[in-house]
Amino acid sequence: MPLPEAFKEELKARVSIEDVVSPYVTLKRRGRTLVGLCPFHNEKTPSFTVYPEDNSFYCFGCGAGGDVISFVERMENLDYMEAVRLLAQRAGLAVPEEETDRGLSRLRARIYEANRAAARFYHKCLFSEEGEAALAYLTGRGLTKKTIVHFGLGYAPGRGALTRFLREQGFSPKELTLANLAMEGRGGVRDRFYERVMYPILDLRGNVLAFGGRLLGKGEPKYLNTSDTPVFSKGSQLFALNFAKNAHAENLILCEGYMDVIALHQAGFENAVAGLGTALTPEQARLLSRYTKEVVASYDADAAGQKAAARSIPLLRAAGLVVKVLVVPDGKDPDEFLRAHGKDAHAQFQSLLDHCGNDVAYQLGRLKAQQNVQTPEGKVAYLNAAAGVLAGLDNELEREVYAGRLADECGVQRAAVLAQVESVRKNRRRTQDRRAFRTFQQKTAGLRDGVNPDKHENFRAARAEEDLLGAMLVYPESAGYVLARQAPEKWITAFNRRVYSLIAGKMKDGGEVRLADLGEDLTREEMDTVAGYCARRRGLAPGEKELDDCMRTIDEENEKRRAHEGGSDADIQRYMDALRAQKKNRGIVEDGCKYNAGAGCGA
Repeated sequence: MPLPEAFKEELKARVSIEDVVSPYVTLKRRGRTLVGLCPFHNEKTPSFTVYPEDNSFYCFGCGAGGDVISFVERMENLDYMEAVRLLAQRAGLAVPEEETDRGLSRLRARIYEANRAAARFYHKCLFSEEGEAALAYLTGRGLTKKTIVHFGLGYAPGRGALTRFLREQGFSPKELTLANLAMEGRGGVRDRFYERVMYPILDLRGNVLAFGGRLLGKGEPKYLNTSDTPVFSKGSQLFALNFAKNAHAENLILCEGYMDVIALHQAGFENAVAGLGTALTPEQARLLSRYTKEVVASYDADAAGQKAAARSIPLLRAAGLVVKVLVVPDGKDPDEFLRAHGKDAHAQFQSLLDHCGNDVAYQLGRLKAQQNVQTPEGKVAYLNAAAGVLAGLDNELEREVYAGRLADECGVQRAAVLAQVESVRKNRRRTQDRRAFRTFQQKTAGLRDGVNPDKHENFRAARAEEDLLGAMLVYPESAGYVLARQAPEKWITAFNRRVYSLIAGKMKDGGEVRLADLGEDLTREEMDTVAGYCARRRGLAPGEKELDDCMRTIDEENEKRRAHEGGSDADIQRYMDALRAQKKNRGIVEDGCKYNAGAGCGA
């Protein structure tokens, strides 16, 4: 059931989008709007715009848009009602639960409960007779009982033990499979994890989201993680961030695996976190940026680990983070290094932290090691590869400094290095521009419009409809004028017709209808689309003539469709003659509407 209008109005009144967005995005005021770097895609020039007047946002780079609830949905990976509850909690409001659809929320709550029960079961099994081998493995890795308890480590015995336990606790087979704790088998559901050391993965509120499991003995895969579930997405979470965020350190240490993190925490470095078995994602990088300004990447010293570090650097930089890279000597990972140094482990690792270089120095060092710079060919290859690294630096001073170092190192002129760097930057800009143009062409042609697929066949009408909808939502005084003159059945594209009908339905009780009023009825992608309509209309208040022109365009396109669908040749000819005469009288070019954001689609 929909939320009561009174509650939604109260929530909007108490929650400022500026206050909600600011912890995630550094905003700068630009007139009546606020701008910043988009948190939903990597960009160097701010295109993310916040409109405080109606609590909405829109990114002109990636097309993400909506209201304050939509923003929270995206940033926190929540559904609509969960985002409403989070904002209501912040605002000190109670959500009228009897008016909401509680199905999905109830399911998520049950998965959380099942995960918590599973974590307790695994932990108990670790200290039982059947968990002796797993406990010996952990203590053999140098972990104390205190650390094991702190992280809630456990053991999955298998043979259906967890499934039987949870069924006895009242959980259904469907709930267990949706939580990815069990899998469907020929004899019913069976345990997903068995004969593995278990690492619970918690969110920032302490809920058990998922598990990582390490196999004891031989077999594959060595590590097994929970697949995505209604409460868990591995690309948007970090292991131990629930602890690390409270460490009050000047940075966060980003590791490759669970044991590296646990060993570092035990050694006193409680600011360590790790990914979840996959390459670092932009979402994880942005999550890190919420809690620190600097990240020390401490990946394994093997080739795979160093490759992962190199892939992570651009993502971390794009999130606005200062990046340093810690390379553990002798090919060890952090866990091995700490165990090797015993009681002196903390001091030794701290020394590594104090002397680790930044990401640029690290990348240049790796490139240099791959070439024989004693030969002219090797030196040129190194300089060309290094120019690619420097070309990715946004700060001109930073490029200048490293160009000078390269020039001195290789015995060439700094101007030559800078010229090569600029050449790479120009080529990249050209490539980006070409891609952006192709994307623009495809979007404007309706080739990728999954929200409004009718647009491709009815482009002129669709743009007129978009112009009307944007005007109605940004300038509510326009809505009454349009609604009095344009019936929903006249609208040509199905999606725009639905949005128009939503506005008409919400206007029945009087008052204004804004973008935020549609969030409950539209999907995330649909909100993006409508937010785009609104963004194009801001600052362009329409007059009655412009609105009339848009409505006339829709009527003309309807006439065209009717003529093509069922008229005789003579009927079609008469219609086209009349249309040409009409256009001539209005001074409109015959080949159709040339869209102008300031004039509307009907001009």
